[in-house]
This record gives sequence, C-alpha cells and structure tokens, in this order.
Amino acid sequence: MSETQPLKISRVAKGKRPSFYPEEPAAERLLSIVSALITEVAVLRERVDTMERIADKKGVVLTAEIESFAPDAKALEERERWRQAYMDRVFAILDQEVAGA
Repeated sequence: MSETQPLKISRVAKGKRPSFYPEEPAAERLLSIVSALITEVAVLRERVDTMERIADKKGVVLTAEIESFAPDAKALEERERWRQAYMDRVFAILDQEVAGA
C-alpha cells in the first residue's frame, strides 16, 4: 500500500481577482478584507467546535479553566506573532495594491 503525499496548497492566488464593484475600488478592498475575516472566523469556529465536542466526549469541562486562564510570557509572545501574521493576511489586499502600483 502506498503512502499518500500531503496536499500542497498555494497561499497566493493565481490570476486576477474577481471584481464585483469595478467602479468602486474602495468597496472592492473592503469586500476583500471582510471576506478574509469571514473565512478566518469560520475556520476558528470549526476548530473551537471540534475541541468542545472532543472535550465533551471525554467528560472534560473546560469553561471555568478557559475563563481563568492567564497566559505566560511565551504564550503572549506567540499570540502576538500570530496576531501580526493574521493582520497581514487580512490586509493582504492593500499590500498587493501597493506592490502593484
């Protein structure tokens, strides 16, 4: 039996972006940013739902622990790196426009 190779997905879209409001570039940018945020929130919601269902099946109640959790310096640092990368993804449309200008 052969092993399956992991699927490699490009993080950069190829081709032109679809345009819904070509006469309104600001509306296009806003729509792109909102779409990126919607995608991120949907993925995060699925992950939280998965964790809650797994914890529930194992009889683990996490709510009180989550509410009282205080991250250490390393966790805060990692969260800040993630937050910056997230902001970069959300506002990538603006960076692409500046790079193309």
